Amino acid sequence: MRERWLSRSILRRLPGLLLGLVTFGLGIALMAQAGLGLGPWEAFHQGLGRLTGLELGTVSVVLGLPILLLWWPLGERPGIGTVLNVLVIGTSTNLGIAVLPAAVGWPAQLAMMFGGVVTIGIASGLYLGADLGAGPRDGLMTGIHHRFGWSIRRSRTLIELSVLGAGYLLGGTIGVGTLVFALGIGPLVQLFLTIFDRDGRVAQRRAITLEADITGAE
Repeated sequence: MRERWLSRSILRRLPGLLLGLVTFGLGIALMAQAGLGLGPWEAFHQGLGRLTGLELGTVSVVLGLPILLLWWPLGERPGIGTVLNVLVIGTSTNLGIAVLPAAVGWPAQLAMMFGGVVTIGIASGLYLGADLGAGPRDGLMTGIHHRFGWSIRRSRTLIELSVLGAGYLLGGTIGVGTLVFALGIGPLVQLFLTIFDRDGRVAQRRAITLEADITGAE
């Protein structure tokens, strides 16, 4: 915990974190403007936005705060990257949507959607590679895993199916982009982590998590 707030290496890793978070928001904006479907959480945010009149990124910021409160009884603790995750991704999503035009026609929509998924993959490698704290939604997943003994796979599936269903009911955009995101984001994050996590910090922790995941599934 201390290393994620006061370590001397934070200043060196902070630019990569911030670049990753801003890029992540832009990736969400690309998918939103493609109009072919969003990831589970973004579809939920968009549905809430349509219900409340708030912008997509604003819902992400506002919802991030109560999600963080759920961390405490689950035993999770934030880092500086967690706080910046809440603030920066939503803000850059709003800015991206304001700047990027909506795609018109299938070729442009597909190009923008695929570009968004790849951009989010690159961004995830950047901000996870900085190793300065998980995002609020990832922390919720790992908190449930540790608190209830569920596998990471089970925890993530339960959460994402729940928010996806809620997003659908609220009018969030779900489509081929949602499927491409679900199938592609894991391999993309793994690929870009090998590039941006050169010290192997995240890779080592992911190996430990994977071992726990396998044990929990048995």
